Amino acid sequence: MKTFDQTPSGPSDRAVYCKLIAVTMIWGGTFVAGRLLSGALEPLLAASLRFLLASLALLLFMACKRIPLVRPNLRQCVQLLILGFFGIFFYNLCFFYGLQRISASRASLIVALNPAVIALASWLLFREQLSRRQVLGIVVCVLGAVLVILTRDPQALQGTADGGLGDLLIFGCVLGWGVYSLFSRGLNQSLGPLHTVTYSIVLGTLMLGAATALRGELNPQALLDLSAVQSLSLLYLGLMGSALAYIWYYDGLRRIGATRSGVFIALNPLTAVILGALLLGEQLTLSMGLGAALILLGIYQCNKPLATLGKKRIL
Repeated sequence: MKTFDQTPSGPSDRAVYCKLIAVTMIWGGTFVAGRLLSGALEPLLAASLRFLLASLALLLFMACKRIPLVRPNLRQCVQLLILGFFGIFFYNLCFFYGLQRISASRASLIVALNPAVIALASWLLFREQLSRRQVLGIVVCVLGAVLVILTRDPQALQGTADGGLGDLLIFGCVLGWGVYSLFSRGLNQSLGPLHTVTYSIVLGTLMLGAATALRGELNPQALLDLSAVQSLSLLYLGLMGSALAYIWYYDGLRRIGATRSGVFIALNPLTAVILGALLLGEQLTLSMGLGAALILLGIYQCNKPLATLGKKRIL
């Protein structure tokens, strides 16, 4: 059976690569925006507001473009609920509560496993082809991301008394994002990336809002007390980091497959470090440059045209 990862690279693929690079830059910026917003809002409230803005932006865009909402059938509704639960609700729950127990740098180390987990799951569940060069590229990407993170914070490997649960929760983020990346395959083809992302984000937002209300964290006054910079950070998280980035990421999944799209996630810690240096005055080092080179090399190896890679499978 032919899979998306078997499609040779071409001019259209280059446009997808540019979008995926832009996605990683946007997601790198979410770390900066999140840090500027931290302390002003409770984590669940911040997540709920972020995806509420994304939901409104997506629905408004479709209304302005006069794009009618496609009515999903029962099977598609179940799939969309799964995506909303794992990709939006479960991911954010694991992320915010995990960060209460371990450092952001340690969490980044675990999240850096995303490309490997997505590729392995693609092969196991959907029998997508993986050449040895692609496997090597994924490994190099992960090593590069780890080098960038450890250079930024050498203490990231040190555990804490409550670190085991924190590590488990952040690994839940990896699993949640894997489900969100892989189980959109049929929906991406039948509904398209825009409808798939819109429905999943709206459903995930409803789940987050319900959890926020149950925990008694709905606080309109906290929103009114946000500074101008914090308000812009929240808008960035909702409009750029969620609505736009999610659509472009799903478009990449549809066009070149989960494995080749997933490796671009390794750029996230690199773009976060670069933006941290530009906007927050953080220091760049030679080791970070080496890590960046490894990430770029790994992405190139994983996305090299399959015509030159042969037809071998990893068994």
